[in-house]
Amino acid sequence: MSAPTFAPARPAPAAGPLTAAGLADRVARVAAVAAEHLERTDRDASFPLEALEEMRRSGLLGLLVPESHGGLGGSTDDVVTAGIALGRADMSVAMIFVMHCQQVAAVVRYGNQRLRDELLPEIAGGRMYLASVTTEAGKGGHLLSSESALAAREGELLLDRFAPIVTGGEYADGFLVTMQSPPPSSPNQVSLVYAHRDQLTVERSGDWQPLGMRASHSVALRLTGTVPAHQVVGEHGAFRTIVTTVFGPMAHLGWSACWLGTAAGALSRVVKLLRSPQSRGRVDLDSELLLTRLSRARQRIDTVHALLDRARQVVATADDLSVPRVQLLLNALKITAADECYRAVDDLVDAAGMRHGYLKDSPTRLEHSLRDLRSAALNYSNDRLHLVDGKLALLDAEVRLA
Repeated sequence: MSAPTFAPARPAPAAGPLTAAGLADRVARVAAVAAEHLERTDRDASFPLEALEEMRRSGLLGLLVPESHGGLGGSTDDVVTAGIALGRADMSVAMIFVMHCQQVAAVVRYGNQRLRDELLPEIAGGRMYLASVTTEAGKGGHLLSSESALAAREGELLLDRFAPIVTGGEYADGFLVTMQSPPPSSPNQVSLVYAHRDQLTVERSGDWQPLGMRASHSVALRLTGTVPAHQVVGEHGAFRTIVTTVFGPMAHLGWSACWLGTAAGALSRVVKLLRSPQSRGRVDLDSELLLTRLSRARQRIDTVHALLDRARQVVATADDLSVPRVQLLLNALKITAADECYRAVDDLVDAAGMRHGYLKDSPTRLEHSLRDLRSAALNYSNDRLHLVDGKLALLDAEVRLA
């Protein structure tokens, strides 16, 4: 089988250790491009190609790639910081970025040496944007099972995989795909496989016309093709370990950062509008109803921020992320961030009223933020996580806190 063909090289970012200022500059450039095209990408439900191109050009796609492979050598904390900042500009762009970072983190930690040497320099050079293929008809986004069997044959792996939702999949350069491990024995024996776009036939099915998160362009795809056996990430059947140590923590930290940034950006725009000269004499800033709603919105945002910061610290220092108290904390972060960020913006809609809370053409962009954040509770369902947490709670009778 022929090797995949990679895109032409782009200019690499300046070498040297990643600094807070350097990260902020890269993220600000992407956020500015996202904001410039925001109205069109939301209206047309079109993928933010310009923002992705700036991620490539700035080296931000290689944030988690070690310096030894040409990347920025960033950390999970850096992903959280970037997610919050990008969420202020465009939640779709922020989610696209943190989900790419989730895939990169899995390759960095669990890819074999050959796969890392082949793939990580391409990511660092801005040539590889990775999409996640974990959803499946009949099971939704449940990660720990698969009905799609992966076949093995003479040093190759044969993929035939349909996924109803693949964020940014039509524009991805590569995919991390979950499938039932070969030889097929149990839906709970799941493997994670990397596939380059050139190794696949990618067929789109249906359209993407959602309420919010319209620029995420999360269409249904069928992927078929053959990849070398060394492109399995981790051991066959051991995807549960990747979920516990990388996929789950990165998802809940990264998603929550994006949602937090979106809610914080919405509050910032409302407060700036209320304090602006054009609002002078038109808005009663001593209104008890207005002040109470602003207070509640800020309280929700600060609550999520505190929980995100605590979860980030635990992930960075815990010896075992699989224990109930850590899993409960991470799930609580996702559930709380999804609920409270949405409610914060809903409070702001009431505070700003019809003109600046409900209409599309308001500079507060509350209508857009509310539509985007409505997806948060559905993005790996809060209801499903509550069921998991109920079982985890029964395993921790002492209620040990992470």
